[in-house]
Amino acid sequence: MDNIKRFNSFAEFYPYYLSEHRNSTCRRLHFVGTSLVIFILVLAIGNGAWWMLLVLPLAGYSFAWVGHFFFEKNRPATFKHPLYSLLGDFVMYRDMMLGRVAF
Repeated sequence: MDNIKRFNSFAEFYPYYLSEHRNSTCRRLHFVGTSLVIFILVLAIGNGAWWMLLVLPLAGYSFAWVGHFFFEKNRPATFKHPLYSLLGDFVMYRDMMLGRVAF
């Protein structure tokens, strides 16, 4: 039996995504990881150091997964909804910066 919840749009997925990030430490770790991803991406493009792009998944996911496994105590949505989850990381990052989601 397939236990993967289906979403018809990102707008439908995002409330679920936020419900999987109730723990403030988990959200903060996501924020650190996403900040590192943005920093590395800008650095790689600015310096033409394309090899740095290889560390993007490690930079982003290592912090997020520590947040999920040790603080949130759930499995990252990335495992079942990889594209929506990646977009969710950046939307939650923006929402945290704008004060819509608490640090």
